Amino acid sequence: MDKYPLDNAAGLGLRRSFLSEIVANPPANVGFYEVAPENWMTLGGKLGKQFRAMTERFQFICHGLSLSIGSSDPLDEKFVRDLKKFMAEHGIRYYSEHLSYCSHEGHLYDLMPIPFTADAVKHVAARIRRVQDILEHKIAIENVSYYAALGREMSEIEFFNAVIEEADCNVLIDINNIYVNSVNHGYDAEAFLKAMPGKRIAYAHIAGHYVEAEDFLVDTHGAPVIDPVWQLLDKAYARFGVFPTLLERDFNLPPLAELLQEVDTIRSIQNSANLRQKQQVA
Repeated sequence: MDKYPLDNAAGLGLRRSFLSEIVANPPANVGFYEVAPENWMTLGGKLGKQFRAMTERFQFICHGLSLSIGSSDPLDEKFVRDLKKFMAEHGIRYYSEHLSYCSHEGHLYDLMPIPFTADAVKHVAARIRRVQDILEHKIAIENVSYYAALGREMSEIEFFNAVIEEADCNVLIDINNIYVNSVNHGYDAEAFLKAMPGKRIAYAHIAGHYVEAEDFLVDTHGAPVIDPVWQLLDKAYARFGVFPTLLERDFNLPPLAELLQEVDTIRSIQNSANLRQKQQVA
């Protein structure tokens, strides 16, 4: 299946710190959850049983951290096959990864930018196609934040679009990453957004960031989403139609109730966009 049938829902990244709370009282406003499979594939005991209870009741997406799709190291096909088995065991049908790499003769423990070159397009696209062949479905590739662009032959959006087209994969559009990169690299966020391959968008991430300086933002997923990023999400819906959107919060976690308020903000923007589109049709 090419698209993710999440009914344009609002989602939440599932974290172990509030797993018990959600299992006991699942929030009605969360339409789907996302997990990093590396953190859950070998989980057993109480947490494993709680996770199973969640995947039996709700839709999940796996969002990878370690595939290192842009690396020159051999593709870790064992991980992909283990991932396929894990997804089958839990009825998870969808997988996404970052357009980056995190290994070079060993793990680097960070997501590094891929040079924006024609050779890199061919290399990365071939690796994405191989992952799709093993999993037997398309995956979604995320536009990432980056802080340096070495050896570039094309712009970020040209590189991203070329990879997506060559790989024939879907897109995980990260709204915060567009905003962060636009500030750090001095481009127009809305123009970048409009150039994204909208028909391939499977779902979106939205998150907060850290302000190091007026012209330097750090993509941390450790703070509330700010108004300009919410506004950019609304512009994305206006451009491409409403798509499933997930709140990412990886550390500095507030009480669950605060995260759910941000999920409600996603739902509110989605509802407004849907109403606006219906009025335009009428």
